Amino acid sequence: QVQLVESGGGSVQTGGSLKLSCTASGDINSSGYINNCAKRWYRQAPGKEREFVSTINGIGIIQYADSVKGRFTTSLDSAKLTLYLQMSSLKREDTAVYYCAADCRPPFGLNPTNVDYWGQGTQVTVSS
Repeated sequence: QVQLVESGGGSVQTGGSLKLSCTASGDINSSGYINNCAKRWYRQAPGKEREFVSTINGIGIIQYADSVKGRFTTSLDSAKLTLYLQMSSLKREDTAVYYCAADCRPPFGLNPTNVDYWGQGTQVTVSS
């Protein structure tokens, strides 16, 4: 089992920035968390389905949802087992609970149903 713990959420005005962190622990080696797992961010707004935000795979390839491209940056500090999401130019529609996740078994797909491990979520609220 891999445990994921997010931090860094909060309230910010439109146009502002926040940086989320997600630190992994547990069966890091046996799960292949660093080299095999796709490490992702998802978000879920009230009344909406959980949606993909960003992913970084085991060889460092990064992909973003169109809605955040150019505004959000995801990165990984392997030594600290910590995944980051730097969010800039925030909009009200970015308001959601943000979850980090790990997809460690094929098939690797962006649908939330493929995720093997979830964090508890952290609230991000953007207001004008």
